[in-house]
Amino acid sequence: MNTFLFPVYAVIAGVIIAKLTKNKTTWNTKLLLSFSGAFLLALTLFELLPEVYHELDTKLAGLFIMCGILLQIILELFSKGAEHGHVHVEKDSAAFPWLLFISLCIHSFLEGFPIHQENDMVYGVLVHKIPIAALVSMYLFKSKFSMAKIVIFLVVFTIMTPLGTLISNATDLGERFVHSINAVVIGIFFHISTTILFESGEGHKFNLSKFVAIILGIGIAFLI
Repeated sequence: MNTFLFPVYAVIAGVIIAKLTKNKTTWNTKLLLSFSGAFLLALTLFELLPEVYHELDTKLAGLFIMCGILLQIILELFSKGAEHGHVHVEKDSAAFPWLLFISLCIHSFLEGFPIHQENDMVYGVLVHKIPIAALVSMYLFKSKFSMAKIVIFLVVFTIMTPLGTLISNATDLGERFVHSINAVVIGIFFHISTTILFESGEGHKFNLSKFVAIILGIGIAFLI
């Protein structure tokens, strides 16, 4: 049951963080984002990548991974990078952000596919979604959208990952097809996590706090 509920808990935690920080991005949120990027990347390398390469032809697996990277680049043309912490919502606009909404829902749906009882990817998705949900919530709360639109946005965004997990685990799609989708998701995770990790800090300075957060993310992913 936790495989379905953890992503829901993540969005709830993100909304709470947005409220506690009064809808302002703090250094704590940025550190959490760095930790989540390192944790997701490491868990993808330790858990999901070997699983996919074991089940698929290596060249085919590599092709699907590259397709995932390209897909995420396309999604970011519409989301403007919300999947890795860059949320751009017009504060003075009351128009519903359909492009952001659809791209985030597609991303959330696909990231639910690799989650199953035999791996720990649910923890990677959990940690990844918390800062993203927090940042998305911050910008939604600061926008001119009605509360009904904000609630609909967050509820649908919340259920997309469990829906992906449900379809992957409870329907007969065929193992080869599921592993192919998982390879696409690896590419998505690679793009998002490396973007988070390798984005330059202010003035290209070494950030010790960010570095420690990254090391912790990798270390915890290795130990679980």
